[in-house]
Amino acid sequence: MNKSPVVTIDGPSGAGKGTIAFLLAEKLGWPILDSGAIYRVLGLAAQRQAVDFNDISSLSQLASSLPLVFSPNSQSGEVDVLLDGDNVSRDIRTDEAGQAASKVAVIPEVRSALLQRQRDFQQEPGLIADGRDMGTVVFPEANAKIFLTASAEKRAERRYNQLKEKGINASLSALLESIRERDERDSNRTVAPLVPADGALVVDSSLYSIDEVFSQVYEYIAKNLTLS
Repeated sequence: MNKSPVVTIDGPSGAGKGTIAFLLAEKLGWPILDSGAIYRVLGLAAQRQAVDFNDISSLSQLASSLPLVFSPNSQSGEVDVLLDGDNVSRDIRTDEAGQAASKVAVIPEVRSALLQRQRDFQQEPGLIADGRDMGTVVFPEANAKIFLTASAEKRAERRYNQLKEKGINASLSALLESIRERDERDSNRTVAPLVPADGALVVDSSLYSIDEVFSQVYEYIAKNLTLS
């Protein structure tokens, strides 16, 4: 069994998981697993290969063979997502890709196909796992578990500004509606619903700056992992 330490960061989209995960990985020198990107990449790959979302067998086969690499980009402060060598970081961050990810994520057979793939990312010296069920399903024995949340309005505002900075047109009201719909779907699904893991540190990032959130999170994991 792999004994390399794991820190899980779960929560809804727009709560700041990606930023905190990147800062932690940079601080600790650990690799990142962006599980949300995996589902987004799968949705994108399915669209590119004309695989119907109702074709569970083909989706599961595609899920088990995704040539996916995460490459932290210190210049942008984000993690580049490479699908078969193609940087799809921008492609998978659209609202359409998010909706596709949420649809494939509710299929038990697809989740099963991706489960071991995600666990394979655990390696020395440790792993920062960013997602929605990292602490509850993928890495239930993780050394430290974080759950970041924020109001739907705050997350929609962040998402709108993020897309605007990247030159992607978006509607704030449409983003808010989409976030509320996804929250409802993700929190009430029968397979791996979006909930804090037992014993997780829960932080509402609506109330703090990113530096304040990072300080809380790092102090918490430093105690759990006995970091200096």
